[in-house]
Amino acid sequence: MSRPTPPAEADLTVDGTGLLCVTLLLRLRRAIDGAAPGTVVHVIATDPAAPLDLPAWCHLTGHQYLGPVTGTGQSMYGLRLAADAHPTCPDAPWQRTAR
Repeated sequence: MSRPTPPAEADLTVDGTGLLCVTLLLRLRRAIDGAAPGTVVHVIATDPAAPLDLPAWCHLTGHQYLGPVTGTGQSMYGLRLAADAHPTCPDAPWQRTAR
């Protein structure tokens, strides 16, 4: 299954350098709180689990995972925020809340 190529420019960048994915997801959730649907987010992530965890989180929430952002010299991944995303718990963004 092919994914769209992440745009070179992001509307928002979340720096998760040095963070484990649990902490990265907490930071990401806070950073996108209130952001408009369609916002392109680049996530800098050095945790080796990020290439698995970020697509899984996007699947859970309904955001669109765009894949690795190339040509940056960093481990960076793109996603696009969905209008109908499933809300997650503020202190556990890997768990959905009731709508």
